[in-house]
Amino acid sequence: MRYKQKKELFLNVLLFDKYMSLQVTILGCHSATPRVNAHPTAQYLQINNKHFLIDCGEGTQRQMRKYKVGFSKINHIFISHLHGDHFFGLIGLLSTFGLLNREKELHVFGPVGIKEITLLQLKISKSHVRYKIVFHELSSFESELIYEDDKVEVHTIPLDHRVYTNGYLFKEKPKPRNLHIGNIKQYDEIETCDYHNLKAGKDFILTSGEIVPNTELTIAPEKPKSYAFCSDTMYKPDIVPIIKNVDVLYHEATFLKDLEDLCVKTKHSTAEQAATIARDANAQKLIIGHYSSRYKNLELFKQEAQTKFKDVSLAEVGEVYTCKPNLVLQN
Repeated sequence: MRYKQKKELFLNVLLFDKYMSLQVTILGCHSATPRVNAHPTAQYLQINNKHFLIDCGEGTQRQMRKYKVGFSKINHIFISHLHGDHFFGLIGLLSTFGLLNREKELHVFGPVGIKEITLLQLKISKSHVRYKIVFHELSSFESELIYEDDKVEVHTIPLDHRVYTNGYLFKEKPKPRNLHIGNIKQYDEIETCDYHNLKAGKDFILTSGEIVPNTELTIAPEKPKSYAFCSDTMYKPDIVPIIKNVDVLYHEATFLKDLEDLCVKTKHSTAEQAATIARDANAQKLIIGHYSSRYKNLELFKQEAQTKFKDVSLAEVGEVYTCKPNLVLQN
């Protein structure tokens, strides 16, 4: 490959890295009991240049400010269930959006009841919300497609908790092939109007009848990334087919094996159970969180999980986890 071509390909890689990575910012990752320097569940997800807020525990908007999550970027909020440590921050955030004179409509996904309780709070508090809030209330116990645009789709992950609960699977859509401009410029017959067919995977036929393989003119697209968020749930192995081969899995791990009996009572999971789900789903990476306040040494969670699955990270407030593209580069 000539130097000029290598340079162009390198620039392409930089561009892909900027726009096609998956990034999760942990805004809160602790269980319900209030503590100093512990924040309830909330996450900010960037995937294929789309921006989503997942759960909204108390104080989420302050965490968004602290970790520089732009309020104007959030147009879709996904609430897993109606326990306070997962949505008590929602009314404050919606009210602040109003104070900031938001005009764009906002979409809120969550269990049946989220519309009623949110609108009641806004009404009684006389909050100045002039923008449109679109509620998407969920009730199905089967996985369903609930959001789709040109780049991303979101499916529910039915979970097993004390109230109706869903996790969410965020998936990039398959991408077209990327043009290898350096190689394309070697053929005067290839014009801009031909680019669409090349990106769709078609070969190019010269006027001489010679076929130029598509693989010479394009770069294979990055494999679509995916992120699964599994909030409060007891061990539920039947979610494995839904999240099979996920790139990054967040799964609650409220207890260690020593308190596994409480998992049955409270419908939560142990670190080992979360890791078992990751292993069976062939996940690339596991993040665990929602730790019970009973435990002071969180490293014990990681140690227990790693008996079943090696690539484990402990969720930490303010931590950013990035899943970058691995391009298949061709001469």
